[in-house]
Amino acid sequence: MFNIEEELKKLPNKPGVYVMRDKNDTIIYVGKAISLKNRVRQYFRKNNKTARIEKMVSLIDHFEYIVVDNEAEALILECNLIKKNRPKFNVLLKDDKTYPYIKIDVKSDYPRVFITRRVVNDGSKYFGPYANPGAAKEMINFIKQKYKIRQCRVLKKRDRPCLNYHINRCLAPCMGCVTPEEYKVQINEIIDLLEGKTDKIIKELDKQMREASKNLDFEKAAELRDRIQSIERVSAKQKVSNISENNIDVIGIAKSELQICIEIFFVRGSKMIGREHYFYTDLKDMEDKEILSGFIKQYYLDNPNIPNKIMIREEIDDKLAIEEWLSTILDKKVEIKSPKKGEKLRFVEMAENNAKVTLENKEKDKSEILLELKEILKMDKLPRKIETYDISNLSGEFMVAGMCVMQDGVIKKNLSRRFKIKTVYEQDDPKCMEEVITRRLKHSIENPKGGFGNLPDAIFADGGITQIRATRKAINKYNLDIKVFGMVKNDKHQTRALMDEARNELKISQKLMNLITQFQDTVHDTAITYHRKLRDKEITKSELDDIPGIGKIKKQELLKKFGSVENIKKASIEDLIKVKGITKELAEMLKNI
Repeated sequence: MFNIEEELKKLPNKPGVYVMRDKNDTIIYVGKAISLKNRVRQYFRKNNKTARIEKMVSLIDHFEYIVVDNEAEALILECNLIKKNRPKFNVLLKDDKTYPYIKIDVKSDYPRVFITRRVVNDGSKYFGPYANPGAAKEMINFIKQKYKIRQCRVLKKRDRPCLNYHINRCLAPCMGCVTPEEYKVQINEIIDLLEGKTDKIIKELDKQMREASKNLDFEKAAELRDRIQSIERVSAKQKVSNISENNIDVIGIAKSELQICIEIFFVRGSKMIGREHYFYTDLKDMEDKEILSGFIKQYYLDNPNIPNKIMIREEIDDKLAIEEWLSTILDKKVEIKSPKKGEKLRFVEMAENNAKVTLENKEKDKSEILLELKEILKMDKLPRKIETYDISNLSGEFMVAGMCVMQDGVIKKNLSRRFKIKTVYEQDDPKCMEEVITRRLKHSIENPKGGFGNLPDAIFADGGITQIRATRKAINKYNLDIKVFGMVKNDKHQTRALMDEARNELKISQKLMNLITQFQDTVHDTAITYHRKLRDKEITKSELDDIPGIGKIKKQELLKKFGSVENIKKASIEDLIKVKGITKELAEMLKNI
C-alpha cells in the first residue's frame, strides 16, 4: 500500500516531473519542479492552499515522479504528459475551435497555397491562425487573382494545360512551362505578403513597373500597378500598431465570478493577422501568472507559429525555462516580456480589454438566458443546472434513456449520460422515465461527489403532461424541491413550447426557444444513438459467438471466407481448417452448431 508520508521522505532534491493519481490510478495533475523534494512536499503541508488545490490534494491516492537533468527537460516532459493525459486540475486548452491557417508546401518544387485547419510539423510554412475564416478566404482569393500559381491539388504531367493557364491565372508547371526557380520567385513574394513585409514587395514591384514603362511595355506596367494597389489595400486592413518587432503574440486575461477568458493577438510585421480566445472555468482561485504559465506551455506545444516575442502583463515563475524551450524549437531567440510602459504596455492592455469584452459578451448572453428562465419558471434562484431526459425503444425492445445537462445556460455534452432500462419489460415510456430519474436522483443523494454531481434545479422532460407526471412521481419519492417542465413537439417533431405541470404553455423569447430546441434535439440524439448501438450490436451477433475459441477475428475470417453461418455449417472440415486460426477441433465444433 502506498504511504504518502513515507514516499515524501524518499523524494530527491533534483529537477523532474511529478504525477498525482487518484484511487482509480487516473492522473489528476502533472507538474514540474527544480527540486522535487521541496515542491511535492508543499502540497501536503498545512499551509494556506486555494480551494482548488485543497480539492486536488484530497483526491491524491498516490504519486510518482521522473527525474531529469534540468528544468528545461522537465518543462518539455510536463507539457507532453499534460497533452497526453489531460489531467483535470491542469490548465488545459478545452476550446475545440480549429481556426484556419494558410499553408504553403515549400518543400515542393511547385508549392501550392491553400487553407487548412490542421497544423503539422511537415516542413511547410503556416500563416495564421485567422480568427475570421472569411479573412483567410479573402487572402487566398487575392493570391489566386494576383499570382499565377497552381491551384490543382495534385500536380500531374498533362498533354495540355488547364483553363487557368489560358486565362493567365497559372504558369502551367504541369506542362513544364516554368522552372521551379522562376515559380518560387512569386512564392517568395507571397510569403513576404503573408508575413506582413509589404513595403519590401511594393518597393520591388514599383522598380519593375518603372522598368516596364521605360521599355514601353505598358501592359505589364499596368498589371504591376494594379498589383501594388491591391497589396496596399490588403496592407491597410491589417495595420494596428507601430511596434517594431516582426512576430509578436500578445496575451491578455480577464476574470469573472464564473470563468476566465484568455485572448491572444497575433501581430506579424506590425500588422494584426488574427486573434483567438479561450474560456476556462474552475480556475478562479489561481493566480494570473500561474494560469498564463500553464496556458503558454500548452498553447505552443506542437505549434509551428512560435513568435519571436510573447507579451504578457506580469512575469511568470518559469519564464527562463519556457524561453529556452521555445527558442530551441524555433531555433531563434524567443522572449517573454512584461512591458511596464509605452506602446507595448498599451498593446497588452488592449488584449486584456478585448478579453474583458469577449467575456462580458458571453456572460451577457448566458445571464439573459438564466434571468429569463428564472422569471418564466417562477423560481427563487437562478436555474443554474437543468437536466432533460428522453426514452428510446423499438416496440419495447432495446429500451434506453438519454440524459443531457444545461449548466449556466450552456448545453454540456460532456455531462450527458446513457441508461439501460432495468425494471420495465414492455413499451411504457412514462414508467421508463420514472425509473431513470429515480435512479439518477438516488445516485446524487447517496453519493453527492459522484459522477452525476449536484441535483438539478429543474428537469425538462422530453414530452408533454404524461412525461411531466412521471418525472414528478420520481421526484416526490425523495421529497425534493425540483421544478418540472415538458418540452412539447408539434406534428412535424419540432419543438413547439415549454409546458408547466398545469399544462400551461409558457411564453418565451425566440433565443430561449432556440436553446430549448437544441436541448431537446441533443437529448434525443443521445438516446437514439445509444438505442441504435445496442440494436446493431444485437443484430451482428450470431451462433458463432457461443463457440469457445471463436473470437472477433476468427469470426470475421470465417464470414469473409464463407459469407454466412449457413455456408459455414455446410463446409467440410478440410475447407474450414484452411481458414487462418481454425484448428481441426474448432472445425468439428463448427460443424455441430
